[in-house]
Amino acid sequence: MRRATSSLLPAVAALLLLTACGTGRPGGPGADVAATAPRPSATAPSVDGVRVTSVTIPTGAPTATPRSDGLVHADPQPTGDSGISAAYEVTNDGTGPLTYTILFDFTTDAGEVMANRSETVRSVGPGATARGTVRLGRLAPGASPVTRVEVARVTKVPAAEAPPASGECPPSGLRLTADDGDAAMGLRVVGLHLENCGTRAHRLDGYPLLELLGEDLAPVEGVRIVHGSGGISTGTGFDEPARPLVLGPGESALSGLMWRNTTGSGTAVDVPHVRVRAERGADPVTVTPHLDLGTTGRLAVRAWTRAPK
Repeated sequence: MRRATSSLLPAVAALLLLTACGTGRPGGPGADVAATAPRPSATAPSVDGVRVTSVTIPTGAPTATPRSDGLVHADPQPTGDSGISAAYEVTNDGTGPLTYTILFDFTTDAGEVMANRSETVRSVGPGATARGTVRLGRLAPGASPVTRVEVARVTKVPAAEAPPASGECPPSGLRLTADDGDAAMGLRVVGLHLENCGTRAHRLDGYPLLELLGEDLAPVEGVRIVHGSGGISTGTGFDEPARPLVLGPGESALSGLMWRNTTGSGTAVDVPHVRVRAERGADPVTVTPHLDLGTTGRLAVRAWTRAPK
């Protein structure tokens, strides 16, 4: 399984043993009850305000697997939903409301990642704590037993600039989101998607307007934003010329970001946030493509093009 990583935020992982276990031994009193009960975490550290508080592993059979330490471990269900879940809490120690995107890793005892799950927690006020549950769902066939949970990565943006939730239309009438991107041979491409979900037409200015921001949302210097491919790669469609585009209600447009993460002489640059305006005067949306630009110092942006219907 591929493990999502980030060079932008601390890679410290909040590990929590997913034994959901008790002190009973197989066949002994209370063995099945202990195997299905959530186990709270007293020691899991917080990762950028996010902490796993408990986990649950249900058992689908009356037997359990003994561990060498004498604890009882519930066997994952052989088919369907694994039933494995982890409760977590998010505490905002900042000065304004934030929206958090959290990547959880479900791992084996050896730390091998069996699955990733992403959760978005919206509009957590300053000083407030929000709670939620992340569910593993179905484990891939042939995967090893999951025994740990990690908070692998936390990204947070001002709540007013967070990409809208699925199906939500912002007051501006423009719904702007970024996809998960694609990578091959050091080339990285992230798509920007713009939907006119409102009632009036919008004229696009050729290219989206970008601001590159660091972890603290301060501007990142030393990166040149180029219109088109900028020689980074050919045959990607980035060199199609910008054309006047009026986006009517219900219509969509596409753009994209492209870069290479090659490293040579100089200082490598990482950009965790990109503040995007679809048109001049539009409300900003801050996306988190995690640009690992290496030492290239260039980011290519594609002109808005009408999306196929």
